[in-house]
Amino acid sequence: MNERIADPARRVLGGQLLDKRALRDLVAQAADNPFDLLYWASRIREAHFANKVHLCSIVAGKLGGCGEDCKWCAQSAASAPGAAGPQRLGLDQIVAAARDAAKLGAGCLGIVNSGRAPSRRDIDDVAAACDAIRHDDTARNLNLCASLGQLTEPQAARLASAGVRRYNHNLETSRRHFPNVVTTHTYDDRLRTAAVVRAAGLQLCCGCLFGLGETWDDRIDLALTLRDTVRPDVVPLNFLHPVPATPLGGAAPLSPIEILTIIAIFRLAMPATRLKVAGGREVNLRDMQSWIFHAGATGCLIGNYLTTSGRPPREDLQMIADLGFEVAEPTDTRKTRWAAR
Repeated sequence: MNERIADPARRVLGGQLLDKRALRDLVAQAADNPFDLLYWASRIREAHFANKVHLCSIVAGKLGGCGEDCKWCAQSAASAPGAAGPQRLGLDQIVAAARDAAKLGAGCLGIVNSGRAPSRRDIDDVAAACDAIRHDDTARNLNLCASLGQLTEPQAARLASAGVRRYNHNLETSRRHFPNVVTTHTYDDRLRTAAVVRAAGLQLCCGCLFGLGETWDDRIDLALTLRDTVRPDVVPLNFLHPVPATPLGGAAPLSPIEILTIIAIFRLAMPATRLKVAGGREVNLRDMQSWIFHAGATGCLIGNYLTTSGRPPREDLQMIADLGFEVAEPTDTRKTRWAAR
């Protein structure tokens, strides 16, 4: 047992939070043998979440035609000049996606729109979907999430009153690295929306995309920004699935062990926060997908993504059962209890 991993992990189990220096040292120690780190990350996950796995599903309410220049994104107009404008999903299709998600055991359905910020029509469409799902016998117990880009205070209030429970708006990477991958809006724009979401009383889903050319310092800084400033209820961990038409289409993939180390470091940095492994899981982890929970994750997306396909849901459900875990009920929506600072 590597005591330079075990000692800080025991401190985390005792209620302490690790600083940047401690997290850096954990990364250095895990470089030679990551499995001690995974062991402790799994123990910390179990201490806070037992054997519950939270499943989420997403549906594209509006797809493509985005004017932002995020270098990883296949929906950016910069990646596909001359492409047709955004395509909208009909209300009946969104309700059908909600039924499918509920049947799979997902506790949450996220309606995700492309674009920098929602139009009035976008907000109206989400409100109509919330009403229809709330009155559907199969899907009514789903928690509804939206991801529509930057929000104003009135827009956030409207979504909350319409029945949206949680809002997703990712930071993606560190403040230092952000301008290297996005130039059409700023890091502070994203932080501002996170604050607006909180002020409206919505739960916040705010996380990361790895494999953008960031360093370990970027990853640690992002974890600490999320923990100490943003304080989200759920942190989605995405791993780049390079799309050939995008500026990052030729990026080298992260190895499965590096991905598991990232998950474990985020678990030790944020011991009581739900960590949801999302995009890029299948293509990057391959046969090691079940290890995400041993690395400290508490949930995953089930079903397809926005522009790429996931694996058959029955395989994920079998994986969870084989591990001896249980799918959390939709009613299990507790917020992260952040300690006073």
